[in-house]
Amino acid sequence: MSAIKMSLLSSTWSRVRRQVGALVHDCRGIAATEFAMIVPIMLLLFFGTVELSSAIAIKRKLALVTRAASDLTSQSLDSVKTTDMQNVFAASGAILLPYSLTPLTATVSEIFIDKDSIAKIQWSQSATVAMASGSPQATLKASPHKPKDTVSVPQGLLIPNTWLIWSEVNYTYTPTVGYVLKSGVPMDDETYTRPRQSSCVDYPPPTNSINKCAPVS
Repeated sequence: MSAIKMSLLSSTWSRVRRQVGALVHDCRGIAATEFAMIVPIMLLLFFGTVELSSAIAIKRKLALVTRAASDLTSQSLDSVKTTDMQNVFAASGAILLPYSLTPLTATVSEIFIDKDSIAKIQWSQSATVAMASGSPQATLKASPHKPKDTVSVPQGLLIPNTWLIWSEVNYTYTPTVGYVLKSGVPMDDETYTRPRQSSCVDYPPPTNSINKCAPVS
C-alpha cells in the first residue's frame, strides 16, 4: 500500500509541476491583463490634464475679467450710473466664455487714499453674472464693502489724496468630469487702476458739482 501511495503522490506532483510550468509559459491574456492595469493610469493622466488645463485657462480669464471691470469703470468721464455698472459687469463677464459664468461674482469699488495714506472705500457695487437670453447679464447686489471701510492697498499705490478703482472677482471652477478633481476649486483675482479721465469716478452721479469727488468722512 505504501508503494501505491508513493506512486500516486509522485504522479500527482509531476502533473502539478507540469501544469505550473505550462501556466508560467502561457502568454495568453497578458495583453488584457496589462490593459486592465494601465487603463486607470491613462485615464488619470488624460482627465487630469483636461481638468488642470481648464482650471489654468479659467484662472487666466478671471485675471482678464478683473482688469476689464476695473479698466472700463476707470475710463468713465466722471461718474457712472446703475445701468453703466450692469454693462461693465456683463461685458467683463463675457470674457469668461465659453466656460460657464455661474457662479461668477464681481465687485467694483472706488478707494480714496487720504492725506495720512489710509485707504477707505468711497463706494462699492457687486453683481452676479449669468447667461440670460443668449448673452451675459449682470444682476446687481449689495457689496461686502461699505463706505468708509478701511482696506489694504499695495504700498506702491498709497499716494495721498488720490482715488483708485478696485475690482475683484470670485468664481468656483467645477470640473465637467470630476475624475481627478472631485470638488469645486475656489478662485479669485483683483486689480487696481487709476481713474483715466478725471480724478475720481462717482457712483451714483452726484446731485450737484459741490458733491463731486467728495471723500467719505
